[in-house]
Amino acid sequence: MRTRTSPAFIDFEASSLDLIASYPIEVGICLPDGTLHSWLIRPHVLWQDWSESAEKVHGITRETLEQDGTPVSEVAESLNRLLSGQVFCDAWTFDSFWLHRLFRAANTRADFQLESISMLLDAPQVRLWSSTRQAVINRLGLPVHRAANDALILHRTWEEIQLSSTAVFSAGNDAP
Repeated sequence: MRTRTSPAFIDFEASSLDLIASYPIEVGICLPDGTLHSWLIRPHVLWQDWSESAEKVHGITRETLEQDGTPVSEVAESLNRLLSGQVFCDAWTFDSFWLHRLFRAANTRADFQLESISMLLDAPQVRLWSSTRQAVINRLGLPVHRAANDALILHRTWEEIQLSSTAVFSAGNDAP
């Protein structure tokens, strides 16, 4: 699937990678125009899972979430206000689980549909994704494993892949 307009991207950080007990601790979105939003998420009373190794990766403590996090209902409401249609992520299995946990805890439904970024890419673009993403990370110099940064990296990687695909397509059409 190819699209000319830029899509919205979403990324989550979580308490761990356990697909039974983990929960979202941060969500970041990059809107089609490149605008970023992110929220630290205050753990719901039933969310107890915590991984020290995950904390070392994202650098967010549970204490920070409890003190500075936004309640799940406010995060879900903000996401529904800002997002519609399809929203793309790069780790659909995990991200869809954490999105579901967030909205279930908020006792509401998402007004948008989460899709894998692979739905946006053709086979040659899929092959370019990893190297292009790494080049974007190097160029931006942002820390990874923070939700807004990772959503921006997805957005910029997608834009670069689109530009390179357009350039290849244009060059092919210029041939005699």
